[in-house]
Amino acid sequence: QYSPDNVAGAGGANDPTEITFPGCSCLTSSCVVHACSCLCHGENYNSLCLRPTDKEEYARPVFECNAMCQCGESCQNRVVQRGLQFRLEVFKTEKKGWGLRTLEFIAKGRFVCEYAGEVLGFDEARRRMQAQTLKDSNYIIVVREHLHSGQVMETFVDPTYIGNIGRFLNHSCEPNLLMVPVRVDSMVPKLALFAAADISAGEELSYDYSGRFHNLSITNRERKSLEDGNSLRKPCYCGTRTCASFLPWDSSLFSTP
Repeated sequence: QYSPDNVAGAGGANDPTEITFPGCSCLTSSCVVHACSCLCHGENYNSLCLRPTDKEEYARPVFECNAMCQCGESCQNRVVQRGLQFRLEVFKTEKKGWGLRTLEFIAKGRFVCEYAGEVLGFDEARRRMQAQTLKDSNYIIVVREHLHSGQVMETFVDPTYIGNIGRFLNHSCEPNLLMVPVRVDSMVPKLALFAAADISAGEELSYDYSGRFHNLSITNRERKSLEDGNSLRKPCYCGTRTCASFLPWDSSLFSTP
């Protein structure tokens, strides 16, 4: 079943469709930094392009203006919520099954698509993962956001039964997309994919399933999780010069809570 946005799944603590954020009180056509409560962490976009992250230990959180905001629909802080802006095509690859490519040029920093599906709780995500066989395609993604306090926020999204075109994106060890959690109406993030470089028409779209692309090095805990799943890992056919030979694997959903 196709859904352009996240939907509530079993065990999820929050309903992604529920509006829980207060809106800004800006009365201008486009909000500005220091005057808008949604931009307290700095400007998110410049001419629809994601602003590059500074050389900091943590990336800035991205909050877009939402349904409760006083600003208009033309506000420059409304990008991901506008949905698809490019013509994309699902196609059959030679070795990787279905894939997704663009039919037009996409400039670096532009929002491409969202990875949307059912937002699950940990227990349900683990149950679904453990029920899979080696022949099954795994679409469940686990996104971990590390906070200054040391806490880790986890989001589990599964587009297997309900989702959008993001489920057709293949992994690459040298991807052209970057995944960024973007919040609009609630703390449940939209898993937004932005162009990490200029992308030519006809080029296949891909991202790094491990989340290491443009992020800090993996922790010892995450490295052990990858190593523990060596016997279950599937081959990677991205064909890049730095290919790791296997698709990224996270065994955390197979361990006991």
